[in-house]
Amino acid sequence: MITIEEARRVIAAGEARAREIGVPANIAVLDAGAHIKAFARMDGALLGSIDIAVNKARTAALFSMPTETIGEFCKPGGTSFGLEQTNGGLVVFAGGIPLTDGRNIVIGAVGVSGGAVAQDLDIAQAAAAAIAG
Repeated sequence: MITIEEARRVIAAGEARAREIGVPANIAVLDAGAHIKAFARMDGALLGSIDIAVNKARTAALFSMPTETIGEFCKPGGTSFGLEQTNGGLVVFAGGIPLTDGRNIVIGAVGVSGGAVAQDLDIAQAAAAAIAG
């Protein structure tokens, strides 16, 4: 499982990148069981994006893959059309990334929301890199 120290490093790295690109973001870190470990709402981050950030992380944790990868399965004609409607609702666009340890075992996930999808992904990648195994 992800430690609180690791979760704090993920949040700090995400906040640093968000400041660099000028996007106030919500950043959620969940453990491998999809339970909240740490959360930050930067000043000016959209209230409506809180739930999106948490659910991006939840989706990445539940399926052990980035949210945009899951989105490919959900498209019309995809192998799992409608999957996003399961598990109480999934977020299947970029910004959720599983976090792994040095043995490539999922220990949690980060989810980011507050900017455009590409910005959320950029911030999430920077956040995840803080503990890349």
